[in-house]
Amino acid sequence: MEDLDQRILSLLAADGRMSFTDLGKSTGLSTSAVHQRVKRLEQRGIIKGYGAVVDYDQIGKPLTAFISIRPIDPSQPDDSPDRLSGVSEIESCWSVAGDESYILKVRVPTPADLEDLLARVRSVANVSTRTTIVLSTPYENRSVG
Repeated sequence: MEDLDQRILSLLAADGRMSFTDLGKSTGLSTSAVHQRVKRLEQRGIIKGYGAVVDYDQIGKPLTAFISIRPIDPSQPDDSPDRLSGVSEIESCWSVAGDESYILKVRVPTPADLEDLLARVRSVANVSTRTTIVLSTPYENRSVG
């Protein structure tokens, strides 16, 4: 990947709403040249989308946890992500190597809500869980580069 494309990715990762004009000023390219490069990065699937950075405390979901899951019966189909796709508290699901099969990142209002969520995850996906509660987040979603 070219250095200019890498610079554009870093700038957009830090501010996904940065205008093509501002991207051009920061990279030394014209607005149209930046626009073409961004469109090409999108078409190649390098830029998959744009999103807002949400303050979860302010929307009533201050508790973040990671739930590691493993099937109770390993001979059953590996369909936990499909079974859990409708659980709105799950923000991310990663397939991992190691003792667990998947790690889920979840956000909930209270410890009681986490307890309820754990019961639902176990029931819906027929899995055992191991949970880590986040105490603080010094940084998250660091920019590229």
